[in-house]
Amino acid sequence: MIHRRHIKDLVGFGCCISAGLLVLWWIAPGPRDRADATPPSVLFTGTTQVSGIDFLHRNGAYGDKWLPETMGGGVAFFDCDNDGAADLLFVNSTDWPWHPLPEREGSRTLALYRNQGNGTFTNTTAGSGLDFPIYGMGAACGDFDNDGWTDLFITAVGGNRLLKNLGGGRFADWTSIGGVASSTNQWSTSAAWLDYDNDGRLDLFVCNYVSWSPELDRKAMFTYDGATRAYGPPRNFKGAHPTLFRNEGSGRFADVSASSGIQVADPSGEPLAKALGVAPVDLDGDGWMDIIVANDTVQNLVFRNERNGSFREIGARSGIAFDTFGAARGAMGIDTARFRDDDALGVAIGNFANEMNAFYVAQNDPLHFADEATQAGLGPASQQFLKFGLFFFDYDLDGRLDVLTANGHLDPDIERFHLKQQYRQPAQLFWNRGGTRGGMFVDVGSIDARLDLFRPIVGRGSAYADIDGDGDLDLVMTQNAGRPVLLRNDQDLGHRWCRVKLVGTTSNREAIGAWMKLRVGGRVLARQVMPTKGYLSQSEIILTFGLGRHSRIDEAEVTWPGGRRQSVPNLQPNRLAVVRETP
Repeated sequence: MIHRRHIKDLVGFGCCISAGLLVLWWIAPGPRDRADATPPSVLFTGTTQVSGIDFLHRNGAYGDKWLPETMGGGVAFFDCDNDGAADLLFVNSTDWPWHPLPEREGSRTLALYRNQGNGTFTNTTAGSGLDFPIYGMGAACGDFDNDGWTDLFITAVGGNRLLKNLGGGRFADWTSIGGVASSTNQWSTSAAWLDYDNDGRLDLFVCNYVSWSPELDRKAMFTYDGATRAYGPPRNFKGAHPTLFRNEGSGRFADVSASSGIQVADPSGEPLAKALGVAPVDLDGDGWMDIIVANDTVQNLVFRNERNGSFREIGARSGIAFDTFGAARGAMGIDTARFRDDDALGVAIGNFANEMNAFYVAQNDPLHFADEATQAGLGPASQQFLKFGLFFFDYDLDGRLDVLTANGHLDPDIERFHLKQQYRQPAQLFWNRGGTRGGMFVDVGSIDARLDLFRPIVGRGSAYADIDGDGDLDLVMTQNAGRPVLLRNDQDLGHRWCRVKLVGTTSNREAIGAWMKLRVGGRVLARQVMPTKGYLSQSEIILTFGLGRHSRIDEAEVTWPGGRRQSVPNLQPNRLAVVRETP
């Protein structure tokens, strides 16, 4: 049968391939409310091979087209050895046990690359405790025992893993000890560490996709033309409840999914969620973390923290559940940010092909959102692409948060049946030109699609970090059944920056969930400590504030998890500051 997604994949797109450097054109800064404001000139240099990254993602595909093969793997920037440099973890899948493939280039395990401090990497997977085969999906990074070492949670088809960081680049399997083992028929996707009960210990939220098995997939028999088997949509599989693990201390967790209110049923009584992305964020500023879940082909969910160990689902009431016409979309990656010069929160979601990005913006009520993707400039330009990884980041250090999406289709055969659609797709970069009126974001690729960042790939996970210590943010994007793309940010605009690492004492040690605000030149810049961004992936935990031409930071304040505020004096431009929570 031909499913809805195949019918909708009628919008074509084109792009040109160019090796070398990414160049974005620039004019001198002017008033940011001008509709003709042009993105700045920034160089992104492709450094995958020269940096020492030789990872190759496997998905086990051999022709029978099982749905998990379409999802790709996530990526994480985190400092595994506490040397101050962002290391890289790639999540791999493997062969299907009933159909092992011949040995070929690349491993069947996770891959850990240690940053040498200058943006070059050494593969240190062997002997790390991460060298085990797994049909992996995503990663979540967080110090669950507050010992100063960042631990890992790996989601998968058929069994997740919790890995305790022992130091020295070594990890121990903590799954059984921690009490977070999943069933062998569970399919988990994104995950996030957050302290939802404000006890100073990181809890764990796990997205689960659908109830899947090869038998169910085979019975569905999806096709393009009535004969050729194709990768099918999730709508013909039952949903799956997400999981919430409460950190009990001493490295152990309790499954509180049922009692916490996150198990939402559809009208038939089956699990509603088909979750691919998650964004923990305090929506209403009450000091308690809420959770937004991006679902594929069913409504998005918004869990408001009731401050008593439970959540209330308010997705429809908040305006985030559906599009402006009341329809669900194929949501993949998600991120949140305070993206303009006021306190309004934006929630961006990358959706399926022929569906625009969603961009829900808080209105006068912080729990009421409206989709402003079209007027903001994030909508129509994105419609033709299938968006996976998505996040906010300030790539030009002007103080305004821009948006990147990593894109790629599901089926290598899509071009045989839909001539206007492509398997490999260019990423999209949206530059934030500032102001509060419409057209805030400018599609950089529409100005020059020949640039290296926009080389078509089968994009999936994406993340950012400053890999070489120069203050700007570098990028990585993963490919399904392919090699990742590492791009070094070589911007040379003369913009200043400030980077801050927050350390909790009463709060969780990594300060996940904290907000920091800087007042610079009459503007207020806000950033949240939240490594969980986009699709299956994690970005660095250090906060980066672009200062533009400003040489002075007038004020700085941290709001720690729970709502307690702390003033931070004497922050200096072009430096990394470590700020510890005071009692």
